[in-house]
Amino acid sequence: MNEKVWSTVDDYFSDALVGSDPVLDMVVRSSAEHGLPAIHVAPTQGKLLNLLVRLHGSQRILEIGTLAGYSAIWLARALGSGGSLVSLEGNSLHARLSRQNIESAGLSGIVEVMVGAAIDSLDRLIEQGTEPFDFVFIDADKENNDIYLGRVLQLLKPGAVIIADNVVRKGGVADRANHDADVEGVRRFIKLLADDERLDSTAIQTVGVKGWDGFSISFYQPQQSDD
Repeated sequence: MNEKVWSTVDDYFSDALVGSDPVLDMVVRSSAEHGLPAIHVAPTQGKLLNLLVRLHGSQRILEIGTLAGYSAIWLARALGSGGSLVSLEGNSLHARLSRQNIESAGLSGIVEVMVGAAIDSLDRLIEQGTEPFDFVFIDADKENNDIYLGRVLQLLKPGAVIIADNVVRKGGVADRANHDADVEGVRRFIKLLADDERLDSTAIQTVGVKGWDGFSISFYQPQQSDD
């Protein structure tokens, strides 16, 4: 088995179960035209995020890492009436493009793109006492995943779901000789998931058009007070 076969299978499922979407296809084209890296989630993964939001009944989504808005559109489309999504993007050019794409998708009324370093934006949300979130998608620089998680845990409703993308790193996460900054960030993140009693977590490996990688998924349930 190789990446060519993985991609062929991914394309088969995408054609059969996801289909072509003019808006999302436009996002992919605009991303390439503006020189953004092709690191957005695959169509099947976008559909998975959409289904998870719908299954969970989420109404407040936090996304860390907007890029061109591809996953934000998948997520926002799953929200029910009154739902909202806040997406954090550190690159102002990416943020500008994502806002244009989100507007083209007819979702600018429910999606807010915050520009600036994600840690600073998370601190601002905490300081403002923003309404808590019930679904979080972490897909930014992996080196800071553990820091993002620490902030995110201050912004959650009980029963919230946290998904983090790209946690396998082509197997690097389990290679003790690999000390890449992103790999080390994922390891610290996984350790926090394991050590925090409020989180029940697992991680899944994936193969497909994005190669060999995977994601973690966590359920947040704070301990009940004795009062």
